[in-house]
Amino acid sequence: MASRITERREILVPRTISPDRLSVLRNYCNPSMVVNMIDYDPTTGQIDLQDLKKKISSKTAGVYVENPSYLGFIETQGEEISRIAHNQGAVSIVGVEPLSLGILTSPSDYGADIVVGDIQPLGNHMNYGGGLAGFIACKDEERFIGEMPLMLLSITGTEREGEHGFLWWTLPQRLHFFTREKGKSFAGTTAGLLAISSAVYMALLGPQGVRELAEAIMQKAHYAIKLISEIDGLEAPLFESVHFEEFTINFDRTQKSVTDVNRSLLSNGIQGGKDLTREFPEFGKTALYCVTEIHTKEEIEHLVTTLREAIR
Repeated sequence: MASRITERREILVPRTISPDRLSVLRNYCNPSMVVNMIDYDPTTGQIDLQDLKKKISSKTAGVYVENPSYLGFIETQGEEISRIAHNQGAVSIVGVEPLSLGILTSPSDYGADIVVGDIQPLGNHMNYGGGLAGFIACKDEERFIGEMPLMLLSITGTEREGEHGFLWWTLPQRLHFFTREKGKSFAGTTAGLLAISSAVYMALLGPQGVRELAEAIMQKAHYAIKLISEIDGLEAPLFESVHFEEFTINFDRTQKSVTDVNRSLLSNGIQGGKDLTREFPEFGKTALYCVTEIHTKEEIEHLVTTLREAIR
């Protein structure tokens, strides 16, 4: 989408991106586009702005960042990243965890042109890896909307105050149904049921409910981080940044590997963190953990107690 808008062939992404997601990105972009990596600050984990300025050029179609990141920290440089992208004529793209928007600034407020994310957190079941549906949002400008690769729903007013109507065929000339081989769509079906589930979930929560949920997630995650960081031999998190729900734990100062710790946790009924040893060998013995609204105070404290026993 960014490539069609800019007629360029390069996309820049952070080096802290999930290797699985990077593989999908490269698969989608190959062979027409090149995906290049932006280095991260070793202290904060956030994008190295100097490296971004060095690598971005007139060939860059867009800069993609995630907020929160794959490693859980919140990228606080969004406005500067968007400014650097726009100064080079590139598109600013932000991947989000939708529930985090109950407490974090909207990406559009710090310059994002396109926002994407997964709707699994919005009331959908895990389904062996997550509810398979996502969303794309963009600026309300024809040059962006005209390049949307999917069918769009739009809202319109009616003659009666307070009533609204919804339209499906928004700019139908974008789609292969309308223009055949010139269409920009790449799918003929949608994950409509999951979208309906998410719509109901958000309607039941309402704006205030989403905010309260996001606050609860962040508070619980930071409660876990505080207790774990007090365990002798553990470092949590690895980076000096604020985190939302995911965070890293480093075990370098212990005699245990991530596999050893996870095996011990599992024997106590706890699914341990994702082993990052192969994905990011420079992190040492590090695992990625996640705390959400479903975890109770007692469960978090049980995790901490079990971790303390696992590294003895």
